[in-house]
Amino acid sequence: MCLAIPGKIASITEQLDETFRMGKVSFGGIVKDVNLMMVPEAQPGDYVLVHVGVAISTVDEAEAHKTFEYLKQIGELEDLEEQ
Repeated sequence: MCLAIPGKIASITEQLDETFRMGKVSFGGIVKDVNLMMVPEAQPGDYVLVHVGVAISTVDEAEAHKTFEYLKQIGELEDLEEQ
């Protein structure tokens, strides 16, 4: 199953212009590089939903934590683990 997973933006690592940005996003302690182009308003500390390496929307912190815990309970976070 392909789901969007909530994570917290740790930092903006690249910004080529006002549109194209990359950042480090933490998913329960696992940090991944994420394309932030679709969420130009998002800043470090914000929570975003990430689908296939792209942040597709921002979410509030409480909703992000709740969703992350549900995904963890049903075993849908294995793809985040380092290979």
